Order: sequence, then C-alpha cells, then structure tokens
Amino acid sequence: MTIEQHIEELRAELGSACDAAERRQIEAELQLAQADLAVMLAEQEGAIEAEPPF
Repeated sequence: MTIEQHIEELRAELGSACDAAERRQIEAELQLAQADLAVMLAEQEGAIEAEPPF
C-alpha cells in the first residue's frame, strides 16, 4: 500500500467514525501520514536532506 492509499483509507475511516476517541486516533494517524508524505516529497525534490548533518 502506498502512503497516498493509506491517507485515502484514513480519510474514509474518519468519515465513518462514530466514537470521539476513535475519531481523534484516526485524525492523529492521518496527520502523521500526511507529514510523512510531505517529507518524502521534499526529499524527492531535493528541498531537504535525508541524511543527518553529522
């Protein structure tokens, strides 16, 4: 599964979540997945270095 597919699944789950605790958990997972995608895209574009500076 790609990160994009994972994000889409989380969005679908979020839309059908009834419980507030479950909704918060899915929202947190969605934010992490979106952040991972942003980092991956930035690395591909050369905007950031994947290696630590030391």
